[in-house]
Amino acid sequence: MQAKRLLHTIIAISALTTATLVAQTNFPPEEFQAVAMLNDNFSSGAGQVTIRIDRWSTAADRDKLVNTLMEKGPDKLLDVLQDAKPVGIIKTPDSLGYDLHYAHQTPGEDGGRDIVIATDRPIGFWEASHQPRTIDYPFTVVQMHMNKDGKGTGTLSYATKVTIVNHTIVLENFSSAPVMLTQIESRQRHTD
Repeated sequence: MQAKRLLHTIIAISALTTATLVAQTNFPPEEFQAVAMLNDNFSSGAGQVTIRIDRWSTAADRDKLVNTLMEKGPDKLLDVLQDAKPVGIIKTPDSLGYDLHYAHQTPGEDGGRDIVIATDRPIGFWEASHQPRTIDYPFTVVQMHMNKDGKGTGTLSYATKVTIVNHTIVLENFSSAPVMLTQIESRQRHTD
């Protein structure tokens, strides 16, 4: 059976290689609360997602990941991402939380921000030992747009394959669609 796959472009390589306007490390730690809507159907399966960013990835971190993907492919990208120092955690309705290894933000056209978060996906013992088709979808990618008032929307692609097509980074989801994130709210965290 051929599963339906949603392919969507998250970032053109040219956009990834442009200089970041402000150093990522200058932003304070931040926490995001969101409502996850499953199956693109707002009447089915809502749950709370918490994303905590302790530090933001630098432009050098971003360049390293992009160059690894372009030059060595997605398997090596996974290795480099797993070796990266955690930048925060994500808690979904079905997890206690797991480390995030990349979080980057850029100014949005409307005065808000566009945020991309990536990490490896937790792989359980059964999945690792039985090697089902899902093992080929090892990434979790979150994309959010936050308006200037600290509210936003986004997507969470949980079981995702990352590839390059025509010099564009493309996400291929194992399921038919990413989880929609709605009612995202941001608050700065104080680290005393």
